[in-house]
Amino acid sequence: MTCHELGGACDKTFTAATFDEIGEMSKAHGSEMFQKGDAAHLEAMQEMMTLMQDPEAMQAWFQKKRDAFDALPEDDSR
Repeated sequence: MTCHELGGACDKTFTAATFDEIGEMSKAHGSEMFQKGDAAHLEAMQEMMTLMQDPEAMQAWFQKKRDAFDALPEDDSR
């Protein structure tokens, strides 16, 4: 999945066997972009912070991303 597919701001690709691993990679990437002051990622993070104010909406968003991951074809690189 890409950063953008996970709610981020770029096309960096993350490859992992589980959605939880993808989530950790995405968090690490977000932290890196935050430290660099990347404006596009900072804006995406602000949108996520707003979403987190509504636990039901956040859970629905998270499930949608997990479902998208689960729908991806499995191969040796996932």
